[in-house]
Amino acid sequence: MPPRPFDEMTNPDGGIRSPYGLYSDWVNQTPLDVLRQKHAQADVLFRRIGITFAVYGDNQGGERLIPFDVVPRIISKKEWDILSRGVCQRVDALNRFIYDVYHDQEILKAGKVPKGLVRNNGQFRKEMVGFTPPRNLYVQIAGIDIVRTAENEFHVLEDNLRTPSGVSYMLENRDVMTRLFPELFNRHPVAPVNHYAQELLKTLQYSAPDHADNPTVVVLTPGQYNSAYFEHAFLADEMGIELVQGQDLFVEGGHVYMRTIAGPQRVDVIYRRIDDDFLDPLAFRKDSMLGVPGLFEAYRSGAVTLANAIGTGIADDKAIYDFVPGMIEFYLGEKPILRNVPTYHLDDDDDRAYVLEHLAELVVKEVHGSGGYGMLVGPRASRQQISDYRDRILADPANFIAQPTLALSTCPTFVDQGLAPRHVDLRPFVLAGKTTQVVPGGLTRVALEKDSLVVNSSQGGGTKDTWVLER
Repeated sequence: MPPRPFDEMTNPDGGIRSPYGLYSDWVNQTPLDVLRQKHAQADVLFRRIGITFAVYGDNQGGERLIPFDVVPRIISKKEWDILSRGVCQRVDALNRFIYDVYHDQEILKAGKVPKGLVRNNGQFRKEMVGFTPPRNLYVQIAGIDIVRTAENEFHVLEDNLRTPSGVSYMLENRDVMTRLFPELFNRHPVAPVNHYAQELLKTLQYSAPDHADNPTVVVLTPGQYNSAYFEHAFLADEMGIELVQGQDLFVEGGHVYMRTIAGPQRVDVIYRRIDDDFLDPLAFRKDSMLGVPGLFEAYRSGAVTLANAIGTGIADDKAIYDFVPGMIEFYLGEKPILRNVPTYHLDDDDDRAYVLEHLAELVVKEVHGSGGYGMLVGPRASRQQISDYRDRILADPANFIAQPTLALSTCPTFVDQGLAPRHVDLRPFVLAGKTTQVVPGGLTRVALEKDSLVVNSSQGGGTKDTWVLER
């Protein structure tokens, strides 16, 4: 019998958890038709704003709205204190780890991380060996995926360090909620999140090369057909900086310039939303039409900062994830505040034997996968799907890790029949600059189908506003 999921709103005895006390009173006095009307208004607002995303490989084509739920996820001040300290601690250690693996590799010499997991990893960029970015910062922006288990414990599920997405939905969710339910914000001491863009800009400016007294920062996007293009444009607008594509930039005399109607303007920091391979056709994929020829050499010379740094993928690889608690102790001399989910490495003979025997009970993921693609959720899979996945594992065991099927916490969610529990996770967004900080909130993703554990928007999940109470 699987454990009963932790209910974010209701105690096992039926009482209401304190963070939801005022909200429960309100929702019990509010007719369902009002919530249904607000839900429809939210859809209209999101369409008007243009908050859409594309799904690669979607036969229907076009763009979709991410479904938005009008019932907030509410986190107490005490809970948030644990979460915020835990994710910041984790990002500090991951920055130290990335510096180490591209320099002295002390953690490998100490045997705390297997050498082969780093040196033979496709995300390890030999071109970055010996290079140090300004302020030793490789990861300025991180999204750390958090789940709450049946035991009411927060665990880290994944680290997203390359080009983490979703913060625009966090901000727009809050904007829509304040328009739809202003009376709720009068009742609840909800911490603000609308200062995120200003903090992001300060973080990017802090990471500029030393020669840049008044750094010019840009957002580099692959273009309007990218699934997260709305977010790229949104963040550039919120920060008051230019959104550029590869053809808008060029390298001359070792420096990066942006084409403008007033002539070339030197660029000091690039918040890039393009994967490593496509950044520079002279250094990486020669067929890339998205990048800037000569950009990597300008980066290596210290003329420009890339955020996040090239090569950060080595630290959010799912095979590396299991070793992050050890990194925290190794680099920071501290005990991890947040625990990992137990993880099996399928290149290990004993782990692989156990996983193959228990595929119907586990979640199996590709080590480089994201967005819920390439994943097996054993309890929800058919016999044929499990058999096919077994063949994939046997063909390349090192490409997979496995984890227990967690009883993710549930949050009341508005569905056709009214309010019903649905599984959720949380992605707080961490900024590492002069200090490491996280805005009080994050992107709560919700699995809208009953009993589903897949919260990814690309797999049919939705989002909620996340309220962190200030008292």
